[in-house]
Formats: sequence, C-alpha cells, structure tokens
Amino acid sequence: MYTYTLEYDCNGIPHNHRLELKAPRLAPHEAAMHLLELHFGDAENSLVMPNADATPDEILGQAAVLGLTHIRVIPQSPGDEVNS
Repeated sequence: MYTYTLEYDCNGIPHNHRLELKAPRLAPHEAAMHLLELHFGDAENSLVMPNADATPDEILGQAAVLGLTHIRVIPQSPGDEVNS
C-alpha cells in the first residue's frame, strides 16, 4: 500500500487528507476525484460529480468550481511530489 497526503484548499480554507491506495502514483486529477467524493459524494444531487468519461482537466475544473483548489499530492513513500 502507498500512503499519500493531500493538501488542498476547500473554499479558501486549508485542509489535508491522508489516503492509502494500491497505486504507486496518484495524479492531481485522481486526488481531486477522491476529494470530490469525500466532500460531495453523499450529496443529494449527483450532478456535482464529474462524468465517468471526464478528462483530467474537466475533473480539476469541476473541483475548482466546487471550491477544491491548490491540490497537492505528497507521497509518503519515495517518489515525486505532484502539484495541480
């Protein structure tokens, strides 16, 4: 398992969230999708979630519209930091 810390702003307020995944890398748009599910996954209106075929830019754009910005993926195991 790989551990990642996500640092991001939610409506201008700094937050962080830790994930454990099987994937050796986590791209910014994948992190954004995790955060969308975390913050809006149980929303009554599923229209706030990106379509299943959304591009990485569309996912990041939808996250920004909903207030999730400055998403940083910080691997806790050796690897490169990835920023959006």
